[in-house]
Amino acid sequence: MNIKDNTFSRQFETHVNNQLITLEYSFQEKKIFLTRLNLPENFEDEEFITLFLKEIMEIAIQNKWKVVPTYPKIAAFFRQHPVYKELLPPGIRI
Repeated sequence: MNIKDNTFSRQFETHVNNQLITLEYSFQEKKIFLTRLNLPENFEDEEFITLFLKEIMEIAIQNKWKVVPTYPKIAAFFRQHPVYKELLPPGIRI
């Protein structure tokens, strides 16, 4: 999967079937706040979304960022994949 970090728009981007999927973010210190997942209308490929979010978590691991999920679908990802809970800052519970 090819993920582009569009720092100007503050979002990670990827394409599937010529459709753009984005994950908006903001930074504060060494924390990345994942604020919104933008999907094309009627996009229901949960497996692709999971793979996209796993790739973002790997980017966070490589950069030693703590992840703050502020969007419900991303918080649900953390509940379904407890292996990534180590990326949450102290005091954040999902």
